[in-house]
Amino acid sequence: MLFPTLAFAFFFAMALAGHRLLPLRARPSWLLLASLLFYFLWLPAYLLLLLADIGANYLLLRGMLRARARGASGKSWLVASVALTLGILATFKYAAFLVGVAAPFATILGAPQLPVPDLLLPLGISFYSFQLIALHVDLYRDTDPKTPTLARYALFVCFFPQLIAGPILRGDELLPQLEEGGHPTAERNRRGLWLIASGLLKKVFFGDFLLAPMVDLVYGEPGLGTGPQHLLATYAFAFQIYFDFSGYTDMARGIGLLLGFEMPRNFEEPYLARNPSEFWRRWHMTLSRWLRDYLYISLGGNRGSGFRTGANLMLTMLIGGLWHGASWTFVIWGGLHGLYLAIERRCQKAFGHLAWLKAGIMPLLFGLLTYLLVNITWVFFRAQSFPQAFGLVQSMLGLNPEGKPVLATIHMIEAALDASH
Repeated sequence: MLFPTLAFAFFFAMALAGHRLLPLRARPSWLLLASLLFYFLWLPAYLLLLLADIGANYLLLRGMLRARARGASGKSWLVASVALTLGILATFKYAAFLVGVAAPFATILGAPQLPVPDLLLPLGISFYSFQLIALHVDLYRDTDPKTPTLARYALFVCFFPQLIAGPILRGDELLPQLEEGGHPTAERNRRGLWLIASGLLKKVFFGDFLLAPMVDLVYGEPGLGTGPQHLLATYAFAFQIYFDFSGYTDMARGIGLLLGFEMPRNFEEPYLARNPSEFWRRWHMTLSRWLRDYLYISLGGNRGSGFRTGANLMLTMLIGGLWHGASWTFVIWGGLHGLYLAIERRCQKAFGHLAWLKAGIMPLLFGLLTYLLVNITWVFFRAQSFPQAFGLVQSMLGLNPEGKPVLATIHMIEAALDASH
């Protein structure tokens, strides 16, 4: 059940009415029931998987916190929880990808080929898995952790406004608000309605109606389109994915505000960034901070040598790319961003002291360069295969001028011009 549908509008009207009419102490329970119903209406069988995931992880969390209370580290409980969460995520999201990776080695070794699993991806599993891990790590690091009740823990995991597409929340951002039950105000109502309206406009009108048809036409059929059209389609996709994703999270924040909950911004004019690191401070901001705080820093961050820092950046972004989708094209997308970040860091160290690089027209030129580099990565994000992605990049750079025009009217125009000569 997606936000821009009549079914969700009816569901949310009922959820909001109950939330406003019930006393404050009953609101969290009502929201938990609404969130579970939201998940049930998508695919009933997978609600059992979600509940099992929540129950098992909650038991592991209680075990970790009890061990901490006895003076033990509790690390084994944390490792078990992370392994369970990532194991479930890998099973449903990456099983087919991993079987495909292993197939050539199985052939070489003479082992039997494994069947490629065809599993439907559970709703929001990428988002709530990262949210679960963040909560457990934060409570492990906390010197005086407080154990949430099972009901609050479950609501934190499956809170329906941000379940599908984020933002990825931390425990200290949402759990205290869930305990209070949410506080709708006139100011939050105004902001919420504005975010829902602007989010709908961005996603439905700009993303789905204006930009998606052009992108789908060019990227949907390999060999279709000329170099300029490939370039235009890639620029269109850059804004399509921005309007789609930021519009959806704007709606999520707006829905949360109408219920009385504040959620952080997820996008902040990312295409105005002047370098790759600034882009990631503006694009999918809650994912960026998750990758930084729970992966990059855990790998060592920038505490080692320049080579080690570059390797940490590369590995972080490679995993970030794989998080977006189970395909090598997503890995390349993440790897390119990791390479950009590593090169930027070396350049900052070598040339960051030069004042003229920050003056005059230079910030604008760096911004244009960053935008162009980001668009090259979008080719791999959107392309259906490596051959298509490499062909599109070559075509955009003018190295492969052959291609079929997108619009049949181009043939008519060319014929008319030929006839006039």
